Amino acid sequence: MQIHLASLVAIVAAGTAAAGGTHDQAVNQGGAILSPADGAKTAAFDIIAAHVHRTGGRVVFHMTTSGIAGDAVPQPAGQLAGAPVWSYVWPTSLDPATVGFDAGAGILAMAATNHPDFDDTPLYDENADGDKANDGGVWHSHWVVLAPTEACGPGALAVRDIPEGAQPALPATWPGLPLLIDSPGFVPVFDGPEVIIEAEVSADFGGVSYDGVTSALRVNESIHAPLLCVTDVFDIASGDLSLPGRID
Repeated sequence: MQIHLASLVAIVAAGTAAAGGTHDQAVNQGGAILSPADGAKTAAFDIIAAHVHRTGGRVVFHMTTSGIAGDAVPQPAGQLAGAPVWSYVWPTSLDPATVGFDAGAGILAMAATNHPDFDDTPLYDENADGDKANDGGVWHSHWVVLAPTEACGPGALAVRDIPEGAQPALPATWPGLPLLIDSPGFVPVFDGPEVIIEAEVSADFGGVSYDGVTSALRVNESIHAPLLCVTDVFDIASGDLSLPGRID
């Protein structure tokens, strides 16, 4: 699927300059981005609605699929090099500085991810087995900063690398990888066709826009920059990554 990066980057730049659910709740929520079901797509990643709204001091991210959200997970590669990552992603026009990265660092997105070959949430024991280093195959949340990265392919996105020797601003829960990624510990809740993440964010949301995406990423086979590329887009709620949603 073609990603219109120029449009997305322009929307995010403009936004920066300016500034518990059920299936029925997500689809009928005012302002939700609605998308027709597509039987040709994997149902667990076929988006029919995406919505982001505020509730008190929290921001709630919803995505509804035509199947059972979270039911499909990647098969392990057996090593970090080439490891697959599957994800539910909400790209936003929020400035990355909102959650502790450098201002203007890229496209800030909330994501629920699953990747059985490695763990990137060292502060948390998602499978409750007493080992905090073996939970990558359990769905978990991240803030990620995305950027157009031609080394991943024409028009491709990647999670932004931290070059050797660089010292960018990083959130307190940064997991130690050379990427602009945060592991805040917000637990994704899967409820039939819907995935929900409630995030604590202190920010002015006036004019902030969003979209919904399901995608696959992959760790570089050489484990060098770019480290984590978007390799496939399963579905886009808006169809064109125009970020038409507004956080109310």
